[in-house]
Amino acid sequence: MQKIIDTHIHVWNFEKAAYPWLDGNTSILNRTYNIEEIETERNAVGVTGGVLVQASNNLEDTDWMLEVAANTSWIKGVVGWLPLIDTAATEKALNEYSNDNYFKGVRHLIHDEADPKWLLQAVVIDSLRILAEKNITYDVVGVLPQHIETVLKVAEKIPELKMVFDHLNQPPMKSNERFGAWGDLMKTASQHKNFHAKISGLGTATANPEQWGVEDIKPYVSFVLEQFGTHRCFCGGDWPVSLLAGSYTKTWTTYQSVINELLNETDSENMFYNNAQQFYNL
Repeated sequence: MQKIIDTHIHVWNFEKAAYPWLDGNTSILNRTYNIEEIETERNAVGVTGGVLVQASNNLEDTDWMLEVAANTSWIKGVVGWLPLIDTAATEKALNEYSNDNYFKGVRHLIHDEADPKWLLQAVVIDSLRILAEKNITYDVVGVLPQHIETVLKVAEKIPELKMVFDHLNQPPMKSNERFGAWGDLMKTASQHKNFHAKISGLGTATANPEQWGVEDIKPYVSFVLEQFGTHRCFCGGDWPVSLLAGSYTKTWTTYQSVINELLNETDSENMFYNNAQQFYNL
């Protein structure tokens, strides 16, 4: 069985942190989700390592993930949140987390910010520069072409910052476009060696989340592999958000089918395991 590092897992606990984006949410997501819930399925599909990813813009969420990581043998890293809008507070928090071996990367819910150029504020750039100096990665959770335009400018200002596009920055799958503004911008991004692409969150981004499958996502995965190469792409399950488009098992068996069809065994192994290990320094 293929070894897999799932680079995109969420846990949230309403007793540990606040999750404003879930206020009033009537879906299955509006409850506490614990890591133990995927134990059986993750073993069945071959997930041997995992990375917990930020679910809220507060330090309580980060602290909870670090606690879960410390108590879960197969979790290898955490992408947390830092107050990037306050450079001094970012530096202080980073110093506090510097002794925690699980703290690997940072993310901010930029897709919830009114301004798609949020990352270009001078103080945020200063904070991101500190991440680059300390070899901490940055996860880009964009949903608009403007988010890609923004991080292209970030890359000009801080070329040494390692960044990854979570969920491929929402490819235009709903409209079945091949590949439009998204494609042009991702092609440009791929020319920067420190941009990576995370194949994740695709089921919920399709036109029909209840019945999505290999053919829905294959053209977009193939395009990204062609642009970024097999050494700068890796995969994430996006549990529990992915449950809106079927089970954890369905997510992973679909990704495996697509990638194993497109790649040889060595490249596939890099995609599912080695690239993630290298990017997040696991």
